[in-house]
Amino acid sequence: MPAPSPSLTQTAAPARPSASPRPRKGSRFGPVALVVSAGVSVQFGAALAVMVMPRVGAAGVVTLRLAAAALVLLALCRPTVRGYTRADWGTVVAFGVAMAGMNGLFYQAIDRIPLGPAVTLEVLGPLALSVLVSRRLVNLLWAGLALGGVVLLSGHGSGGFGFGALDPLGAAFAVGAGAMWAAYIVFSARTGRRFPQADGLALAMAVAAVISLPLGVVQAGSALLVPSTLALGLGVAVLSSVLPYTLELLALRRLPAPTFAILMSLEPAIAAAAGFLVLHQAMSPLDALATALVIAASMGAVRAQKP
Repeated sequence: MPAPSPSLTQTAAPARPSASPRPRKGSRFGPVALVVSAGVSVQFGAALAVMVMPRVGAAGVVTLRLAAAALVLLALCRPTVRGYTRADWGTVVAFGVAMAGMNGLFYQAIDRIPLGPAVTLEVLGPLALSVLVSRRLVNLLWAGLALGGVVLLSGHGSGGFGFGALDPLGAAFAVGAGAMWAAYIVFSARTGRRFPQADGLALAMAVAAVISLPLGVVQAGSALLVPSTLALGLGVAVLSSVLPYTLELLALRRLPAPTFAILMSLEPAIAAAAGFLVLHQAMSPLDALATALVIAASMGAVRAQKP
């Protein structure tokens, strides 16, 4: 029976010499930059996906995204399939299922409701995770501040997008995507500890692609094979899956999961920026205030991180 995995508040650390130098003051901001870069990439990928959706539908976009990402990652990583325990494979399969569920539910949501409110509802999953697993009282404060920013951002005063005006099914899909996002955080961290480099990510992406393929084929059929659609799908895959998931997996090796979850509260602000730049959705002063609250909460979470 394999040894139990470390808890969510622990990070995997490589072997060090016995006399380890004291970490530099700014070293803990490295994984934070990875998380922020991943958020920028995934939200601009989501904005691109909104433009592709009329061609192949929500399930078709998910299939294109996950299948293309799986092919790219498998080609780059060439992961080995030998030497792993049943628990290792169970972890990577669970990671793939969480990934497929998160993507499938999210794209069903943005097919029915605007991008900003969808991400606002989705991010409640990671925020709830940060509160549930946190062992430090100060993290509750930062989570509360981030949640306040999320609530303000949900107003979307300039576009008239309040929660009351949302399609109930779309909102339910977004909340479900948030629950799967929380599961993704947990199993991404465990996969990063069990598999070297991005091997576990590549294998989990393949699992997610296999799960999503039948749904995409049923909805889109031969439209999935149109060259221009395939090219756009590849762009969505790189921006929304290959790049951000790799960056997040690397970050989770160096960040406690509660801190990572609170940093995910940046996603509504990034989504609002992507909506403004790509989908021409203007931001109101209330949106700007919400963004400031979310960023302040994220910075506070980083400063509260233990050395």
